[in-house]
Amino acid sequence: MKNFAALWFKNRSYTPIPFLLVMLYFAESTLLTLLVGFAVALLGEFFRFWGVSYAGSETRTTGSVGGTFLVISGPFAYVRNPLYLGNILLYLGIGIMSNALFPYLQIIALIFFYIQYKIIIDEEEAFLRTKFKDSYEEFYNNVPRIFPQFKAYRNNKVEQPEFQMKGAFRSERRTLQAFSLVTIILVVMYLIRF
Repeated sequence: MKNFAALWFKNRSYTPIPFLLVMLYFAESTLLTLLVGFAVALLGEFFRFWGVSYAGSETRTTGSVGGTFLVISGPFAYVRNPLYLGNILLYLGIGIMSNALFPYLQIIALIFFYIQYKIIIDEEEAFLRTKFKDSYEEFYNNVPRIFPQFKAYRNNKVEQPEFQMKGAFRSERRTLQAFSLVTIILVVMYLIRF
């Protein structure tokens, strides 16, 4: 199972591609689905960008699971996995924008990504437990895995990386490009059908 989880972690950037192809092929966007889906996807990108501003480019690693810091600031104070929450919202938003096979494709995608992130998060948590021991256990027991809480978790004893907006723009460049490209394609397809 450990090898499977490592393989899944390494290739996690490619798993949305089949869903994107199906969405584009079966797209039946309306103005409402474009607007609502864009808002949901934008919320997802907000969580990703905010998280990367704290966690840095280490979030882009495709090798083995790892990390220099136990990041508990920024969005991590509200949810342990803000980037995965952001991804789920981003994919869901694009699915709503496309209105493809609605709601079946979106439900299947949510189930798929839930399973994918469960496998990946379990692997990451095992690493964090080993490396950060009691600090991680306290964080784990006080911050939810994927659904944010309203009260921020604080622990001044845990060293934190600096907030780096410029680095986040660099790190998120590919995600922003892909999101923009898919949005433009869906809008153009809608306009052609309209």
